[in-house]
Amino acid sequence: MTVDEIKAPVAKEMEEFEVKFRSSMKSTVPLLDKITRYIVKRKGKQIRPMFVFLSAKVCGEMNESTYRAASLIELLHTATLVHDDVVDDSNERRGFFSVNALWKNKIAVLVGDFLLSRGLILSVDNKDFHLLGLVSNAVREMSEGELLQIEKARKLDIDETVYYEIIRKKTASLIASCCACGAASVTADTDTINKMSAFGEAVGIAFQIKDDLFDYGDGSNIGKPTGIDIKEKKMTLPLIYALNQASWLEKRRIINIVKNNNNDPKKVAEVISFVISSGGIQYAEKKMREFSQKALDILSEFKDSPSRTSLSELVKYTTERKN
Repeated sequence: MTVDEIKAPVAKEMEEFEVKFRSSMKSTVPLLDKITRYIVKRKGKQIRPMFVFLSAKVCGEMNESTYRAASLIELLHTATLVHDDVVDDSNERRGFFSVNALWKNKIAVLVGDFLLSRGLILSVDNKDFHLLGLVSNAVREMSEGELLQIEKARKLDIDETVYYEIIRKKTASLIASCCACGAASVTADTDTINKMSAFGEAVGIAFQIKDDLFDYGDGSNIGKPTGIDIKEKKMTLPLIYALNQASWLEKRRIINIVKNNNNDPKKVAEVISFVISSGGIQYAEKKMREFSQKALDILSEFKDSPSRTSLSELVKYTTERKN
């Protein structure tokens, strides 16, 4: 299924959302308005709002609160992306110039703060405190995950348990909050909301493992060059597994490359081939399928519907995508 086919049960709502999301970013400051228009223009596939709407439809009848949940998530997520580009000193995002590349860091940080405040105001004005609680928790976890990863990159002492903790916080918490917010906008049943949150978390972990695999040349149309995680000293699942299989000497040699020769293309290629020959790719793919299946099992507990079918297709899409 293509993204458009997956989107079909909520296509009309997604169009309406576009308008509502744009208006949630409006400002009386011309510079701010210009920048937010630029941000809206370069949006991606909008997978997150899709998770919100499909989760809502699986659990009940969509309403205005559902649109606000999607806007809140997109505002807060966009704020974190703008800030991330400043932190990473990145000049590009999805093939477009980043906000900091065009308007410099100071303005980018302030724009991120503005977007964050718009999300908070949208929730407070409409008394969506339950949604604000879910999304604020995700933003906290995302920050903790990033900081934990930075801390561990210094020592490179990541085992599989710590790796899962990092990606659960850094990536999966946001998708979990999309699904939980979608459910919470249509039902007050805690079990249902928790179930959708667990579904989103499993999808998010599978999604991040797939992202890690791209670093080893997985897929034909890769969104980033191979070896980039190694250059950034990020310990991903294929590498963690490969190191666990290695002798003490080999392990020391590879960690030394990641620590001290991570900008040498030949040395990075050595690490990649070590991971491939150690079975790191197959192991990570197996784990990705396990989390993907966990998500599908949770979903099967909900009543069959076009929205449920689309959500299960979205799970397959996240693990079979080519970029």
